[in-house]
Amino acid sequence: MLRILDAKTGETVPAAPARRALTRVEAHASGRDLTGLRVLLTTDLLLRALELGGTPVLPLLTADRHQAELHAAATALGIRPFEDGRDLASGLGEAQVVHVTARDAPVPGTGVTVVVAPASGPDADVLHGLADPAALRLALLDAPRSTAVHLAAGALDEAGRRLGRWRQAVAGWARSPSRPVPEKVRERLRDAWEDDLDVPGVLGVLRWTESRPEIPDGARFETCAYADRLLALDLTRDLGRPA
Repeated sequence: MLRILDAKTGETVPAAPARRALTRVEAHASGRDLTGLRVLLTTDLLLRALELGGTPVLPLLTADRHQAELHAAATALGIRPFEDGRDLASGLGEAQVVHVTARDAPVPGTGVTVVVAPASGPDADVLHGLADPAALRLALLDAPRSTAVHLAAGALDEAGRRLGRWRQAVAGWARSPSRPVPEKVRERLRDAWEDDLDVPGVLGVLRWTESRPEIPDGARFETCAYADRLLALDLTRDLGRPA
C-alpha cells in the first residue's frame, strides 16, 4: 500500500485508504517555472503509483494562471493529462483527496497535502529547445521531493547522456530471451515507491539490478520496462534501432 507524508499532520498516511474507490489527486501549480513543473511531475508519479496499486484516480490541475502553458508542459514531460480543476466541483464521491503543492504555497483545507521542495535552474523556460524533455524528468527524479534542487549549467546535458546510455542498455537486453522480473527485485521496487514515493530509491534498485551478474539480461529488460510504468522515461524507446 502506498503511504505518503501528509504535510498538515507530519504523519505518514495511506494515499488511498479505500483501494478500489476513486482518489482525487489535485496539482496546485502557481506557474510554469521549475518548481511548478516539479509539482506536476510529483503529481504524475503519485497517480501512476496509485494506478499500479489498483486505485482509480481523477487527476486535476488547479492554477490561477498559465493554465494552457502548464498543460502543454505536462504533455512535453510525459505527464498524463489533467482535468481542469476550475471546471469540476469538489465532492465527486471520492474516498480520498490528495493535494500536491509547492512547499511555501498555502495548504488546502481538506484532504492529504503533499509538499514539493523548490527547483531552480539557469533557464526559466527550461523546456524551450530541449531535444529530449525526458532528460529534465530524469534530472528532477534524481532527488527526493523534500530536497530543493538547483539544475546547474550542463545538468540536463548530463541527464540526457545518462538516459541515452540507459536506453541503449535496455535495447541490448531486449535482444536476449525474456525472463520475468525477479520477485526480490519487484518487491524492492514496490517497497521504494510505496514508501512516500521514494523515486531515487527506485532508480537505485535499477542500478543495483544492472550490476548483479546473476540477473539475466532478459530479466533486466523486463525490470526496466516494469519500473518505467512509474518513471515514464521511455526506457524502451531504442528497441529495434541499430546498435
